[in-house]
Amino acid sequence: MKSNTRVIKQVVVLGGGTAGWLSACHLAKKLLPNHPDGIRVMLVDSPDIPTVGVGEGTVPAIRESLQYLGISETDLLQTCDATFKQSIQFINWQPPMADGKMHSYHHVFDYPAPGFQQDLPYWALGHAGDSSFADSFSIQSSLCDAQLAPKLITQPEYQGTCNYAYHFDAGKFGKLLCDHGVNKLGVEHRQAKISLIETDEQGNISALVTDKNERISGDFFVDCSGSQSILLGKTLQVPFVSKKHMLFTDTALAVQVPYSKPTDEIPSCTLATAQTAGWIWDIGLTSRRGVGLVYSSAHLSDSEAELQLAEYLKGTNGQRVQVEPRKIPMRTGYHQEFWKNNCVAIGLSQGFVEPLEATGLLLFDISARMLAENFPSHQELMPLAANKFNKKVRLAWDKVLDFIKLHYCISQREDSDFWQDHRQSSSMSEQLAEDLARWQWQLPNQYDFTERAAIFNLENYLYVLYGMNFKTDLSQSAYRFEQVNVAKTNFQRYADMAAQAKQQLPGHRDLLDRIQRFGLQRI
Repeated sequence: MKSNTRVIKQVVVLGGGTAGWLSACHLAKKLLPNHPDGIRVMLVDSPDIPTVGVGEGTVPAIRESLQYLGISETDLLQTCDATFKQSIQFINWQPPMADGKMHSYHHVFDYPAPGFQQDLPYWALGHAGDSSFADSFSIQSSLCDAQLAPKLITQPEYQGTCNYAYHFDAGKFGKLLCDHGVNKLGVEHRQAKISLIETDEQGNISALVTDKNERISGDFFVDCSGSQSILLGKTLQVPFVSKKHMLFTDTALAVQVPYSKPTDEIPSCTLATAQTAGWIWDIGLTSRRGVGLVYSSAHLSDSEAELQLAEYLKGTNGQRVQVEPRKIPMRTGYHQEFWKNNCVAIGLSQGFVEPLEATGLLLFDISARMLAENFPSHQELMPLAANKFNKKVRLAWDKVLDFIKLHYCISQREDSDFWQDHRQSSSMSEQLAEDLARWQWQLPNQYDFTERAAIFNLENYLYVLYGMNFKTDLSQSAYRFEQVNVAKTNFQRYADMAAQAKQQLPGHRDLLDRIQRFGLQRI
């Protein structure tokens, strides 16, 4: 190492929301600030700035992160109003069915068993009867419909019969991360209102200046300041790349809704119900529901949006619910660079996409861990680390945008311009348009998903494609598939497994109540 090498000794994270505390915890886990030779990790936030706290749903990757960070699952479930999440149930994303009922399907978290691709052509050729894709290759959608939990009280923390994630109160989750980061991982927490950002001659950020004219200096800065993007966007002037031409939703109305009675069932899935110009999320916590409408202001007025949300709440509660929704503007897209000079953006300061598949928290978590795992040992390595980080995170963003777009562009709804506009090829990426054209005649396979940085893979696409009744015509190659009886046996095996699991697993609310009383076996 050269004698003039500049060692990084202090990292400063700006912003104390979920993204900020996840970043601080991941960094402290790797950089060991309590070690004599470790790198200090300080998080600075303002007590006057509330977190957005819209996204209360997660995906299973969060379980691995929480366990890796050393956070107790019992603590999460007992302190964050948390519930289990096994799928996203998409309702009304296609026209009503022949019997008049709303179309519905589950994107479950359990991946099909290894080797399922051998049976996939037989399902596409109709040999599973009218069984849905999810029911033919997984037991989990039937568990969600039966309001069952994904695990037993006797199974230790982070283990379950099925794969699962969580719903939780975002504010309480941030406090859990804060307590763990400070008390267990050595993160320094400082509350201050920042009034000025200092930069040096090379364009690096050198210090945050508080409203009391105190300087908080650092060698490396993580921008978790939310959509303001104070460091990356405003200070370093990294341009924003809009994706509004691809995904039209730009506004959300969010409300918190009490249960009508304490014994109400709590779905173990996020409900995503499509509307004329967007969709409504409905997330059940232990103490309340989080509900919101995501919509395109170009296709729906604010007053019409409020009426749709009110009608939805009336339908789920049996009476009109008097609520004052919080209006949240959304800007879909990401910054041209995520790491510039000595600054990395994570969270909403990095970019935003609607919370359809809980992608926000997932991208924050993956970005934070990637940063921690590849953190440069000295400042001369920053350009190389930044180049690698920017490539991988941009690919992840582009793949996420394609996956969210998939939900819209294969819908056959004709009731509004919103849905019809989404089917225009000009609103899709070239890669997605090519894939959809090819998948009309050829089943998706693992060779379509070779990028390790991609967040959603073959199984995720299959659940959505065939949950949405996408058609792959295999009539020209049907002669290749002669093991019909073997495939039917496998389909029946999944049905038998689902029936057995339904007999063994507890009700979702029942398990949550027992965890509140007794906790889970810690590992």
